[in-house]
Amino acid sequence: MENYLVLKDLAIIIIAAKLFGIVSRKFKAPQVVGEIIAGLIIGPSILGWVNQSDFLFQMAEIGVILLMFSAGLETDLKDLVKTGPIATLIACAGVFIPLVIGALYYMLYYGMAPWGSLEFYKAVFVGTILTATSVSITVESLKEMGKLKGKVGTTILSAAIIDDVIGIIVLTFVIGLKNPESNPVSVIINTVLFFITALVVGFISYKLFKYVDKRYPHTRRIPIAGLAYCFLMSYVAERYFGIADITGAYVAGIILCSINDSSYIERKVDINSYMLFGPVFFASIGLKTSVDNITGSILLFSLGFVVVGLISKIIGCGLMAKICKFNGNDSLKIGVGMMTRGEVALIVSQKGLSAGLLEPVYFTSVILLIIVSSIATPIILKILYSRDKEPKEVQTA
Repeated sequence: MENYLVLKDLAIIIIAAKLFGIVSRKFKAPQVVGEIIAGLIIGPSILGWVNQSDFLFQMAEIGVILLMFSAGLETDLKDLVKTGPIATLIACAGVFIPLVIGALYYMLYYGMAPWGSLEFYKAVFVGTILTATSVSITVESLKEMGKLKGKVGTTILSAAIIDDVIGIIVLTFVIGLKNPESNPVSVIINTVLFFITALVVGFISYKLFKYVDKRYPHTRRIPIAGLAYCFLMSYVAERYFGIADITGAYVAGIILCSINDSSYIERKVDINSYMLFGPVFFASIGLKTSVDNITGSILLFSLGFVVVGLISKIIGCGLMAKICKFNGNDSLKIGVGMMTRGEVALIVSQKGLSAGLLEPVYFTSVILLIIVSSIATPIILKILYSRDKEPKEVQTA
């Protein structure tokens, strides 16, 4: 009889996630924030209507894999190549500076940890969470102002894509190092071997999918094969290389992003993600977030975490943009545009929880950072663009 309880849980999760998502959008915040809050309210911390189970955990894992696969499919390789060098430099600074500052903040708050200890890896992981960038709010803001296709907008979009790729690699590396049976050399070797394998297999897979897509265009077999390929790459990454399954899913999406029907695959995958697996994943974050153990110290840490998260991106990306010959105001726009956090930060946090590098109570810090950055970024960008007496950005074709 208990097997039927999950049906009730799914019904509650889907309805609550949708309702709170709508409310969240009304307040100009990302829909995922509402879905997380829904999970918190219906979870054991408050109402207790839904409890985390192995089945829900597995569905949430599928949800995060689909999200990363979609992110890979949405990648525009042409834009990456066009703005590659500058965007790569900005992305590298946008990963390195928050990683270092975030880790130092954790150790300054809780005490310095010796190299190789669990606390050291927890500190590094806190920095890893801060490397993530989500520009959905930035994109919407730039669209409203008609600045999305400008030099600054294109740079932000390209840097954000590269930022996520580097962030996933860092996540893979940190989780690999935490394993007591691993060592830095083996982690580096496994990571390099995976990406070499992905490059070779990916080229063959791309040619095969391109052939099938040309022969059977816009047929259901294409997204079905794409979804199977996503799961297979996720399995291979985790099973044979010790790499996070989401890395395999992301790489699978990038491999298929240039075939003609990539958007068709993305739309079909998004139906599953939007209707079921996505809400379960984001609600599961709320289900796992513990408010019982939140203390004054945790709240204080969360406030500092938000400040560090915002400032570190502005410093890293903005300073590198300045070095790359952007003027002061445009450099600040790029730094501010890169400071929003969203799905990727939650995905990274979820992986940290599974790996024992993050306690559930710290999801509060991550959620607070997402909310504050999502609200602050559009406001600050409008102020910065209002300083421009005349359009300074060269429109691209």
